[in-house]
Amino acid sequence: MPSHSESRIVPYTADFMFGIVADVERYPEFVPWCVALRVLNRGRDGDRSTLVAETVVGFRNLRERYTSRVILDSVARKVDVEQVEGVFRKLENHWRFTPEGADGKSCRIDFSIVFEFKSRFLRAVAGNAFALVVSRMTHAFETRARKLSEHLV
Repeated sequence: MPSHSESRIVPYTADFMFGIVADVERYPEFVPWCVALRVLNRGRDGDRSTLVAETVVGFRNLRERYTSRVILDSVARKVDVEQVEGVFRKLENHWRFTPEGADGKSCRIDFSIVFEFKSRFLRAVAGNAFALVVSRMTHAFETRARKLSEHLV
């Protein structure tokens, strides 16, 4: 089953980066291959928000839809995602944002993902492109942070 994890330091606060990843409705604007996303349900449990979101991903003529549960923990600065219905046999990803440096103006991002498509065809296609897909996705969030921070200055 394909999996990937990475950790990197970025020149943005942990709260800022958490906010970008937590703003799932904006994903179609900047996340590669995310064609559409709509939140079906929202809930709250203390400091944690739970969303159920339907996402359409696409590449060329291929379009697939899946539904996931997204748990947003603003205090711990964690985002956990798990598919509840759709094209994956398994899909989980986890984001952690930890302040870095004495001034806290940078943060460490820890990201991990594990997934497997149900379809053999999609497994074969995704298997060949997995590293590229994950790399482009994680960089999309950093690019989004850079663009948003330019507007704040």
